[in-house]
Amino acid sequence: MRSRYPVLAGLIGVLLLTGCAPATVALQPSRSMVRNVEVTATFTKELGAAVTYDRRLVEPGSHATVSSRSGGGITVVTLMVQGFEPERWYAAHVHTDPCGVKGADAGPRFQNVVDPVQPSLDPRFANPQNEIWLDLRTDKAGAGTGETTVAWQIPPDRRPKSVVIHTKPTATRPGLAGMAGARAACISVEF
Repeated sequence: MRSRYPVLAGLIGVLLLTGCAPATVALQPSRSMVRNVEVTATFTKELGAAVTYDRRLVEPGSHATVSSRSGGGITVVTLMVQGFEPERWYAAHVHTDPCGVKGADAGPRFQNVVDPVQPSLDPRFANPQNEIWLDLRTDKAGAGTGETTVAWQIPPDRRPKSVVIHTKPTATRPGLAGMAGARAACISVEF
């Protein structure tokens, strides 16, 4: 399709290619804006993009990819892993802070509506509709995928910073809701 304004179309193309944009244009965040994030990382013993705390379950050299799409009133997050201990369940949750030297450094699970009592064990707050849970089971080769969709967008002023992989599936009963065993590994993600 040919532009009715070829000079204007050419100028816009040059601006886009050079990364320049008119200084007078300001985009305001809105509920419909889409934010896509993807991180692929290799787990290491030292702090980096992905760190393993339990080398038996998540060996150094294993891989993970986290992808997130937040926009239009929903958020979809996918976690794909390779090289984990085969044929076992893992829980994975989005957490508030980046990975650290210790598993606890990633902070609590990210919640859309924050439980005033932390750690959150109340199923009214600790549930897969208010948090992002990515529980998965690995196959014989140690690969697995967890995916979830929640009916809310990640707030731009309160973005979570990691995905923590836990040693057990996520509990849902009162008093234990959201609990999933020790923190086996962590991937830093700027959601």
